[in-house]
Amino acid sequence: MDDNTPLRVVLVDDEPLAIERLETLCSRIDRVEVVGTADHGEAALQVIAEQAPDLVLLDLTMPGLGGIEVARKLAKTPNPPAIIFVTAHESFAVEAFDLDAVDYVLKPVAAERLERAIGRALAKRGETGEPGDGRWLRELWVPHRSELVRVSVSDVRRIDAERDYVRLYVGDKTYLLLQTIAGLEEKLDPEAFIRIHRSTILRKDHIAGLRHDGLGVWSVELEDGETLRIGRTFLPQVKSMAGR
Repeated sequence: MDDNTPLRVVLVDDEPLAIERLETLCSRIDRVEVVGTADHGEAALQVIAEQAPDLVLLDLTMPGLGGIEVARKLAKTPNPPAIIFVTAHESFAVEAFDLDAVDYVLKPVAAERLERAIGRALAKRGETGEPGDGRWLRELWVPHRSELVRVSVSDVRRIDAERDYVRLYVGDKTYLLLQTIAGLEEKLDPEAFIRIHRSTILRKDHIAGLRHDGLGVWSVELEDGETLRIGRTFLPQVKSMAGR
């Protein structure tokens, strides 16, 4: 497809005012053409089948068929459109990325934020090469101030459980994400991450070594000198990583 071809977009939201706002915002963005709208999930699938859009701006919470279900159905079709979730709820961010969504925009939608998201869709349309292994998370959306920011999983060096949340350590910053550590562990590449405790996952390349503290107790030594105790349940897996 020619890079200058307009991005054909379908808008899906059960709130008429939300559709109207998205139409107004899209009309101000170059190379974007709104080709259809829908106010519920079943109607969205019909419009998308008829119009074959490049991109769908999709609300998550709608009566009947919700946005996640719509995206799952679209993922099973030939040449599915790109998806940008537009929602008032941040708690679906991990599930949304599982569906390979381009972005996840929080309401009320700011013009600049939507333009960045659509810019990502335009960039993705121009990408070439073979897709990566889709089994594992590559990026996460995490709450930051009034929006969600995109974090590369490769930049996450440590994950700690905090009740129903996890804390992600990214450089000198930390972020809280509404997700259980067990649920997140299932989505992480085991070649890159290892769980050392019921409340801690580490990126393997940030581990400097293992230390035997006696009486069967082992600890992980991190690159920055910090040591973390290994839970007994996870010790065989950690020692196996080191060839022990």
